[in-house]
Amino acid sequence: MSQSPSALLLGDTDSVGIALNALNAGDTQRGVTLVTDIPAGHKFALRDHAVGDAIVKYGQVMGQATAQIRAGEHVHTQNAGMSPHGLGPAQSRGQLPPPPERRSFEGFLRKDGRVGTRNFIGIIASVNCSSTVCNAIARAANERLLPRFLNVDGFVPIVHDQGCGIATGGEGFELLVRVLKGYRDHVNFGGVILVGLGCEVNQLTLYQRDDWTRERHASFNIQDVGGSAAAVARSMEILEVIAEAANRDTRRTVPVSGLTLGMQCGGSDGFSGITANPALGVASDLLVAGGGTTILSETPEIYGAEHLLIARASDTDGDRLRAMITWWERYTSQNGASLDNNPSPGNKRGGITTILEKSLGAVAKGGLAPLAGVYGYAQPITTAGFVYMDSPGYDPVAATGQVASGANLIAFTTGRGSCFGAHPAPSLKLASNSALWRTMQADMDIDCGKVVEGAISLPEMGQEIYHRLLDTASGARTKSEEFGYGDAEFVPWRIGAVL
Repeated sequence: MSQSPSALLLGDTDSVGIALNALNAGDTQRGVTLVTDIPAGHKFALRDHAVGDAIVKYGQVMGQATAQIRAGEHVHTQNAGMSPHGLGPAQSRGQLPPPPERRSFEGFLRKDGRVGTRNFIGIIASVNCSSTVCNAIARAANERLLPRFLNVDGFVPIVHDQGCGIATGGEGFELLVRVLKGYRDHVNFGGVILVGLGCEVNQLTLYQRDDWTRERHASFNIQDVGGSAAAVARSMEILEVIAEAANRDTRRTVPVSGLTLGMQCGGSDGFSGITANPALGVASDLLVAGGGTTILSETPEIYGAEHLLIARASDTDGDRLRAMITWWERYTSQNGASLDNNPSPGNKRGGITTILEKSLGAVAKGGLAPLAGVYGYAQPITTAGFVYMDSPGYDPVAATGQVASGANLIAFTTGRGSCFGAHPAPSLKLASNSALWRTMQADMDIDCGKVVEGAISLPEMGQEIYHRLLDTASGARTKSEEFGYGDAEFVPWRIGAVL
């Protein structure tokens, strides 16, 4: 990345420059005189473009001119649009950095060898009908029990709007069961209680395990214990036992191989692919080099950049990723939509014009590591290293799948100010620009805008993120935890008919 005081050029072959701050018509930047005003984070043409000409950013095709564009003109939705995707050169596999000096953190070592970054107790609803009761149980437990158990981080309700009115089989049902099993077994839970109504499609019998113990696990139906109030009272008795067992868990020094990081981006802007996303990519590479695991997701938001990931994958995993892209093209078409609908109004106000542009910035979160595995939504991650998990681009759904797959930590980049948390995995939010950091410091954990302001290099920013990840895994609370995010952000992917 080369830098001038007010504009960026991201690649030698790029046909657009990026405004670091608001620029005025008549200014000279990157050898061209601006003929229109350029908002911060937006693009301006470095040369003339005829209709149909490729628009190049990051050295990749991010769209095409839909109208004639003069050098120095603002390039955005009024004169640029979607083009056939995946036309740019695919980079070869990069080299991982040497293992970082800091390769341990303080976590909860479970009996099966996995490591938790938090020690919550989960109250999981099998169906929407038990969600209100699960919330009531969590409130009562946090008020009455939590003050007595100092090694328990809290009682967390995992509630949702599914579980009945669905077919007793098929993809939608299987996804819900897979997600709930992933949360049932999540390493950040020192114990769980599952609560059903009793007559729903998604029966509690699907979630029994032979290795369950009374000290850590329980389940019951509201109809079997006498109703809602009785369910709360019964839960207090059960949770007393579970909390006593979980309270015996203490943090100990464990290797970074115990970390599984889910990487998300939302509310992206024109700086996301320049600062926060590539800086997180540096941190991802450091974590992988140390033996940890990182998960990239949001398939609609890698559309047009999947060739960059396929070049880093085995033939088998490359074919899996291509099949996912094909599925999404068919899925959106069947529902009368287009994958280029993905950039939200906020994304576009921030300077992102097409899904191709957004995707090229989004894949930067994956750093340079080889792609070690490709997984379905909420499928348990069994491969260490940098992996991919299929999901929608909708952040709560994507993060829910990553946590179900085993993520015990989330890093969430944003350029517009997304407010988010993901129980039971602590969630760090990375601001892509310093203006956002200054206006929303109560929500943002890290200011990545320092990169374009010249205060820090991209590798140094990645190092800062890496150390913050380990601090958070060791118990340092995030801004979203301080505010109380997480209870409403559990959103399993809904596929199939509601009956």
